[in-house]
Amino acid sequence: MDRSDMLQLQLQQQLSLAKSVRHRCNEWIFRDVPSDITIEVAGVTFSLHKFPLVSRSGRIRRLVAEHRDSDISKVELLNLPGGAESFELAAKFCYGINFEITAGNVAQLCCASDYLEMSEEFSKDNLGSRAEEYLERIVSKNLEMCVEVLQQCENLLPLADELKVVSRCIDAIASKACTEQIASSFSRLEYSSSGRLHMSKQATCDSDWWIEDISVLRIDLYERVITAMKCRGVRPESIGASLVNYAQRELTKKSSLWNPSGQTKVDFVTSSYGQEKLVVETIVSLFPVEKLAIPISFLFGLLRSAVMLDCSVACRLDLERRIGSQLDIATLDDLLIPSFKHSADTLFDVDTVHRILVNFSQQDDSEDNMEDASVFESDSPRSPSQSALFKVSKLVDNYLAEIAPDANLKLSKFMVIADSLPSHARTVHDGLYRAIDIYLKAHQGLSDLDKKKLCKLIDFQKLSQEAGAHAAQNERLPLQCMVQVLYFEQLRLRNALSNSCGDEDYKPSHQSWRISSGALSAAMSPRDNYASLRRENRELKLELARLRMRLNDLEKEHVCMRRDMQKSSSRKFMNSFSRKFGKMSFFGNSSSKGSSSPSKHSLRTDSKVIERTCTSAE
Repeated sequence: MDRSDMLQLQLQQQLSLAKSVRHRCNEWIFRDVPSDITIEVAGVTFSLHKFPLVSRSGRIRRLVAEHRDSDISKVELLNLPGGAESFELAAKFCYGINFEITAGNVAQLCCASDYLEMSEEFSKDNLGSRAEEYLERIVSKNLEMCVEVLQQCENLLPLADELKVVSRCIDAIASKACTEQIASSFSRLEYSSSGRLHMSKQATCDSDWWIEDISVLRIDLYERVITAMKCRGVRPESIGASLVNYAQRELTKKSSLWNPSGQTKVDFVTSSYGQEKLVVETIVSLFPVEKLAIPISFLFGLLRSAVMLDCSVACRLDLERRIGSQLDIATLDDLLIPSFKHSADTLFDVDTVHRILVNFSQQDDSEDNMEDASVFESDSPRSPSQSALFKVSKLVDNYLAEIAPDANLKLSKFMVIADSLPSHARTVHDGLYRAIDIYLKAHQGLSDLDKKKLCKLIDFQKLSQEAGAHAAQNERLPLQCMVQVLYFEQLRLRNALSNSCGDEDYKPSHQSWRISSGALSAAMSPRDNYASLRRENRELKLELARLRMRLNDLEKEHVCMRRDMQKSSSRKFMNSFSRKFGKMSFFGNSSSKGSSSPSKHSLRTDSKVIERTCTSAE
């Protein structure tokens, strides 16, 4: 339907309304007395009599008095609130004809009586006082009627607001909802088995029945109702449920985000976009400050709408901050936000996800600083924030694997997502390795330098046995990475063999290798991890000093052996060699209490050698 068709339809509706009003007017007007004044309202004419009108309406009395000399016979009332229907009711009241005041016409009567000056000053029990009485005694006691009056006020602004019809209905709705919620809370109180009073848990709250009622309001009036409820102390969960219900109702009622038919005119689409954009921005501004008052799936849906509708930056940043504060309960489908910009070169909106991850990391750091460490002292090895980190790390790895096949995804964007979490967030790097391998497979044109930068994100010591075996044979990885994988697999195999021996001397070596591999340190907080690394560094220096002393002793023994070999006979030499060989045994028990097993020295020496080899190769 184009603009001309819409205007023609509105004109037909006005003509039909005028005919019906004239027909109703002819039914109740005095036919035996000829009319002496014609009132025109919004294109509709009423043939009436001066005396009933001037006895009740101060405005009409003044107009007639001003034109007494010219004997005025026609008056046009411009911009009368409610149009011809409101004037018809006011004229009936002037003629003393009974009609029912309802929630559907009381707002019109209040505004029309103010416009026509039908107050107590001109007549007792005039229309204005009758409408005010109905509004105060009947409407304000019923929430559904208040909502109906507010719907009528949508076309009566700003006069209905000036007369405080809107504010009185809003206050009544907020007060009613708060009162019923308090009553419902008292009804849920019960005594436990120990005799203590507590509130029973219910999946739904019966006092939130008003959510559906207020969802029919226009967005500006709905915003004022929710603001009044928040000031009255309505529960954040109820406010959140109402916002979710209203947004789903408004954004799915007339979806103009896509126009596959192509028949809708541009101006209509633009107006629909503007209305939906206003709804999204208003809903976001009304969010409660409480963290879990809004479901995270709804937040992601609203964020998609905000990106699609090009909402304000403040609106999108607020959504991203809220999502980041509870990202640990999100799913992979939530994170897959399509890129709605036509100029975008990627399938998914990676920049938005990166900002969400930054918000999560900053929120996690701030909570760690504010929380007292003694609060979480328990048998659990991880604090709640660390548990959230581990969940988000798995989520990020799955997200990277999902976006990696995109041929247009730049390496810098992929790396900034992979490196957005702290190093201690991942205990196992299998998911990250899988995502990087998918990216290497989809982007075979990467240079060796880019491959090295990408693979530096992987800690090969944190790969599982299956992932390590796959990486050792993965030709897409740089040569240095394959060497590291093979070396760490050798360490793992040697450690497994040493554990199978059951020797107590190898237990310190096993624990030290776990710390150096990162499997144990990843389960610690950054501060504890740093202290552990410092202790390990001191132990390593001590072991190196002992190794140097042992090497010096071996060199002296070797010199003595050569001297004995030259001077002694064959039998004497064999006896001496047996004694020397017993002293050189690398698998003998150390006499020092604090010393470690020699296998531990060899492991760490090999580790330093392979690190120097990889560094020089790079």
